[in-house]
Formats: sequence, C-alpha cells, structure tokens
Amino acid sequence: MTARVPTKRNRKLALGVFSAGLAALAIGCGSSYYEIPIETPIQPKMDVSAFQRVLVAGFVAGGSEDVDANQETVRLLRSQLRTKSQLKVIDADLLPLVEVAQEQSQPLIADDRPASDNGSVRPTIGVVLPKQIKEEKDLEAYERVFANTAYWKRIGEEYQNPLIVTGTVLFTPQTRSGMVQRDVEQFDSFGRRHTMPVRTYMERKGFILRPKFVFIDGRTGATMYSESYREEVLYNAQQNTPALSSYFELMDRLVPTFLSALSSQKIKGTRVLLK
Repeated sequence: MTARVPTKRNRKLALGVFSAGLAALAIGCGSSYYEIPIETPIQPKMDVSAFQRVLVAGFVAGGSEDVDANQETVRLLRSQLRTKSQLKVIDADLLPLVEVAQEQSQPLIADDRPASDNGSVRPTIGVVLPKQIKEEKDLEAYERVFANTAYWKRIGEEYQNPLIVTGTVLFTPQTRSGMVQRDVEQFDSFGRRHTMPVRTYMERKGFILRPKFVFIDGRTGATMYSESYREEVLYNAQQNTPALSSYFELMDRLVPTFLSALSSQKIKGTRVLLK
C-alpha cells in the first residue's frame, strides 16, 4: 500500500491551520496582539517615464444635461494630477472633440474620391454622428476620433509632445424598482432592541457613470492604453440628491484607478502580530 504524497496546496492548508491554532493558543494563554499598518505598492499600467508633461485634452461626453461631464472631468483629473503625479499639468482650453469628430466624419469631396472600374466617381458616404449623446451606442461612432494619429500628433506638437489624456464620459440618470432588503428595529416584551431583515418593494433613483480613459502618445499620436469603467449609485426615490454631487461621488471611486495607470500607488491595510 502506497502513501499519498501531500500536494503543495494541502501542505499550505495544513500550515495555515497549524499557524491559526498556534495564534489561538497564544491568545488563549494571555498573549497580547496588535495591529500594524502596511502599504502594498501597485505598479503602474504603463510606462510614462518618457513624458514630463500631461495634457488632459477633453472628452466626448453626454447623458444628463444637469452636469457638463466633459468640463467637470477635465477639472477633476487636472486637479488630481497636480497633487498626485510628477507630470506637469498643461493648462489649456478644452478641445471641441464632438465638433472635431463630426468634421472628420464628413464625406470626401468628389475630386478626392477614388474612381470606379468604369471611370466614374465612386460615391462616398460619410458617417452620420448623433447630434445628442444620450446612451452608449451614441458614443461608438465618435470613438474613431481617438484613432486619428495625424490629428493627435499635431496636438502633441502644439504642446511639446506631452502625454495626452482623453476619452469618453457618459453620465446618465437611472430609475430602478424591486424588492430591497433592509434592517428594521424591533423591541421584545422586555424592551430589548434587535434588528430584523425585511424585504420590501422600493423605487429608487440615481445615476450611472461610464467613463473611458484613453492615453495617447503626443509624440506619435498613437494610443498607448485605454480602459473603460462603470459605476452607479441609487437613492431612495424621496431623496433629492443633486446630479453634480452624485457625479463626484462616483468619480471618487474611479480616481485611484485612473491614477494607478500613470504612477505607482499604495493600498493601505493592517496586519495582526502577536507579542
């Protein structure tokens, strides 16, 4: 009969149980323990060491008319980069990316269109972009503006070849209804308070934030990295929360992730040690 050799996973599990047992024994015998703060570094998602300057150029934005998502996103990211990045932030006017994308989507003029096999001019149809951006599908046609390397290289030359930050931002209201679990306080016959989970039907309203950050090399006009995000918040239907407050609440969740693409960040935590 052959004995089964313990796997690496089993050995780790056994060691963990043994360590936990020792810790419990030490605590039970009167040993004290304490927590110490630790920081775990996270490496950046791309190398920006070649850049000294960063241009938050502007965003193709839409959704709620109560918030100018383009302007607010540029202001917020520039402020964060000034305090939490070593790159020098360029103060410049926002690029009118919606207008730029619409101009680039126009059809070619007849003299520039390639001829067909029989010598006649081949008809060219431009891309029709929605005038109002209300949902994600409205943004899809606009995203080709980020692939225009000639345009972004020209912008880079104008601002001394910086790292360019751009993208899309969609900030839209939402309404949702359904069963929600909440804790209800109750008192027994002795006056003791306790909570009890109760499922109730509730209507809630809030907002959804869908940004896409695009990082472009100002020296070449090529996209270096891009990533999309989605955050949402819901409130009781009776709660009147301003749209701008909800926007900043959602952006607060995303800013650390945005910064981690540019520079190393640290996650703070604690570790328990026995004396």
